[in-house]
Amino acid sequence: MYKKLLLAGLMSLGLIAQTAAADTKIGVVNPERILRESQAAIVAQQKLEKEFASREKALATEAKSLKSDVEKYQKAASKMNKAERINAERKLADRERQLQRRERELREDLNRRRNEELQTILMLSNDIIRDIARKGKYDLIVQEAVYVGPNVDITDQVIKALGTGKK
Repeated sequence: MYKKLLLAGLMSLGLIAQTAAADTKIGVVNPERILRESQAAIVAQQKLEKEFASREKALATEAKSLKSDVEKYQKAASKMNKAERINAERKLADRERQLQRRERELREDLNRRRNEELQTILMLSNDIIRDIARKGKYDLIVQEAVYVGPNVDITDQVIKALGTGKK
């Protein structure tokens, strides 16, 4: 008798857990796709390219000039005396260090600005995700998963909402 009651209790507990799991609505979002495919991300990338284009162009021009001067030095080095050669090498080395420093500063500035733009997009997308969760009555929305079935992936909804600027 006791075993039958225990078995019946366990079976009913299993049915209750199964019913609760069936009522749970889960969504999954891929933030990398949002940062790669959304209109906001594309606009941010174009904005960064425009913002840093002049500095990149100036550095490319300076690098080309330095390369040209190094080639001129290599051709004329055999005709220079030791003091002139040392002086010319020192000047070229200084220019190369300055160029490398400016390139490093450009990369750092670009990375900082890119991170700022991406952070803004992620904050906006999180607001949109929360709104989709409320409207769609989701119990759980997860970012990044090992496997995502098409019926739980809401990334396209988020990308679309980011593109229209609506929540």
